[in-house]
Amino acid sequence: MSLQKIFFILSVSSCLTMSAQQVWTLEECVDYAIENNLQLNDFEFTELSSKESYRQSIRNLLPNVNGFADYGISFGRQVDPNDNSIVVTDLFSNNYSLSASFDIFQGFQKINSIKASKFLYKAAKEESVQQKYLLAFRVMRAFYDIQFIEGLITISEEQVEISRTNFELVKKQIEVGLMAGADLYEAESLLLADELLLTQNRNRLIAAKLALTQAMNLEGETDISIRPDMDKSEEKEEDKSITSDDVFNTAMEFIPLIKAQELRVKAAKKQVAVARGNLAPRLAIQGGYGTGYFETITDSLGVTIPFRTQFRDNTNQFIGMSLNVPISNAWSGRSRVKQQKIALARAKNNFEIQEQELYQLIQQLVQEYNALTTEVLQTEKRSKSQELAFQIAQKRYEKGLINAIELGRAKTLFATAQNENLQVRLRLKVNRSTLDFYNNLPVFNIN
Repeated sequence: MSLQKIFFILSVSSCLTMSAQQVWTLEECVDYAIENNLQLNDFEFTELSSKESYRQSIRNLLPNVNGFADYGISFGRQVDPNDNSIVVTDLFSNNYSLSASFDIFQGFQKINSIKASKFLYKAAKEESVQQKYLLAFRVMRAFYDIQFIEGLITISEEQVEISRTNFELVKKQIEVGLMAGADLYEAESLLLADELLLTQNRNRLIAAKLALTQAMNLEGETDISIRPDMDKSEEKEEDKSITSDDVFNTAMEFIPLIKAQELRVKAAKKQVAVARGNLAPRLAIQGGYGTGYFETITDSLGVTIPFRTQFRDNTNQFIGMSLNVPISNAWSGRSRVKQQKIALARAKNNFEIQEQELYQLIQQLVQEYNALTTEVLQTEKRSKSQELAFQIAQKRYEKGLINAIELGRAKTLFATAQNENLQVRLRLKVNRSTLDFYNNLPVFNIN
């Protein structure tokens, strides 16, 4: 049976089960996984945290404003706040104040902090997108694993049916005396071996479906039906030329992980500038307003002046500027600059590592693509050749010219050729989709 027939049977079987169970396409599986995967939530939380840090860095440009109020009762020997005399009595007082300060110059620390936090926020967004792509690739591989095993099951069912037919044929020929009883045991052995392989493939399919549902976080489901996606893999692309450098140059422009690391390098540069700002003088302006109420403030008759009057009369205001010039501070400022320079060097090195790993990965993908394109043609020819050889062996077996062992060998070689062709086609499909992704073509519907 040709691969085209196998894919047709898979498509028909999927359509027949559609009414009883949802049939998932690859795009639907990826969309569901991205929507429901819990691990992605952690990266989204990191993104939200970076966003808030960025917003706060902007708010740090605003003045610092603080209010103060107290209420106190003093007992025993103490200083009278009215005339600073020593008294031995209970005193009641409360104070109110409002103060504000604003940094005029601080070595451009706040401006550089805003830029650094903005780069880190953008990097967190890119890393979140990168995780979505990685999840999409895991789902895609699990999806094609199911499709491959379903193809194996179709081939195994065909082999079982052939072995069962041969088994029945041997029984009839034994009845008419054309074959010996030992031939029946050989035919039965081949049938049992094919049935065992079919059972094993069905168990592999259950495990593959479980892997896909887990990758999708499809709760309460261990079984899933997929719609085969092999149309594009049937296209002939022998003339299509793919070079590692072209794919790499395209990938460098949009791969989220590369963009994230590049943004972290920019953030590290700004953090060096922030550290240098600690070495610069700091100029700030302050101002405040205060008042208070004291039980000991009395009029000429010895009566405590009312709260409203004291609140108005006891007011005081102040305004001033301060200049803070760092001189040594145990050399901590220069140490922080050195540490940030080391962090910048590490960020640059990580970027180069990511760049190198990406180029090596693309090299492997291009080499694999070229190899698989050739292997598809070769396995197709081998599958057709083994099918013809098996058909000849089947006819010779029916005429008694070969024994069951020779027939089984021909049948095994035919099944192996079919399996190899199916596997190579699906590997080429995954490889092509991966290269399309690095070529910035629409493979996954991810924003």
